[in-house]
Amino acid sequence: MALKKIALEIGMGTDIRGSDYTKAAVRALRDALWHNSLTVATALGKSSDDMVVEVLIGVPQPEQVDTAQVLAVLPHGTGTVKVVEGGLEIANEAGTDKTVIAQAAAIVRLDL
Repeated sequence: MALKKIALEIGMGTDIRGSDYTKAAVRALRDALWHNSLTVATALGKSSDDMVVEVLIGVPQPEQVDTAQVLAVLPHGTGTVKVVEGGLEIANEAGTDKTVIAQAAAIVRLDL
């Protein structure tokens, strides 16, 4: 058998104040996951824990994201996290802080 893509979930997350890239990334993944209910695994005779999830996060400073915290968001299955350059930073008027916007994609696969 082979891993087959069964779903693509996308989301956006922010940290309005604090410049916390991990917080924005976690919120982006939650946004992607919490707007869906995947029942396809059970429909195919699999468990939701059989899902293999590839998480892609886009933020302006990828090295600032704690991937373990992002991965901990997954409620089922096993996963990996890859962080790439993307998203947005918006500085405040004083230049002392910024809003961070992260994008997330969760690619869900099953061994079929």
